[in-house]
Amino acid sequence: MATFVLVSGAWLGGWSWQGVAPALRAAGHTVYTPTLTGLGERVHLARPEVDLDTHIEDVANLLRFEDLRDVVLLGHSYAGIVVTGVADRMPDRVAEVVYLDSGPTASGTAFLDNQPPENQEYARKAVAERGDGWRLPAFSWDEIVNVNGASIEGMDQATLDLVSKRATPQPFATYTQPLTLSNPARDALPKRLIACSFPLDQVHQLIASGHPWFTEMAGPEWQFSELPTGHWPMFSKPRELAELLGSLA
Repeated sequence: MATFVLVSGAWLGGWSWQGVAPALRAAGHTVYTPTLTGLGERVHLARPEVDLDTHIEDVANLLRFEDLRDVVLLGHSYAGIVVTGVADRMPDRVAEVVYLDSGPTASGTAFLDNQPPENQEYARKAVAERGDGWRLPAFSWDEIVNVNGASIEGMDQATLDLVSKRATPQPFATYTQPLTLSNPARDALPKRLIACSFPLDQVHQLIASGHPWFTEMAGPEWQFSELPTGHWPMFSKPRELAELLGSLA
């Protein structure tokens, strides 16, 4: 049996794993679903100073105070940069790093840096005009699809409404603070991409072409899985995601 730490992406909290965590627990696994500072039920802690380091420390402290070891550490979307930072700080606690429709970020790079220039500009404008200068408001589904280009495949209207109701603004410093990596032990950790909204064939083509977002995935420590659906598989295919994670463990 495995110990999973499931970290949700932007605007979400631990509640987003309600369709996944019970199935994993029923199969005998231990599951933690931390909510990052300023999000979900911790929205009251949001402030301009909450940055990427804060979110990395949230998860690192969970591993430290719960004395978790041999952890399958999963980051969805934005949280890919968070789990990369945690693995760099505590590689001895991690059995595998899993990127769910996400990927690693290079040292010295912020999450926002990985977005196309027009998306960066749109986000900064939203923060300035709708987020008091420090919060990235949760985008509407129209914005997510038409501006961010993210897929909502598999999510019915009731699910879309639920996520919209519970989504909270993202402290923008979590997007703009560069990631700092310094521990070479992180490089040797087993890593896995679970591709959902883009096919694995495309991923392998980008790796082969030397695309800067995918070059790290060329290493022998990488494995690949596919769960065809939209960008939020914990909502669109929770049962299938739980089964896939259980099979990997």
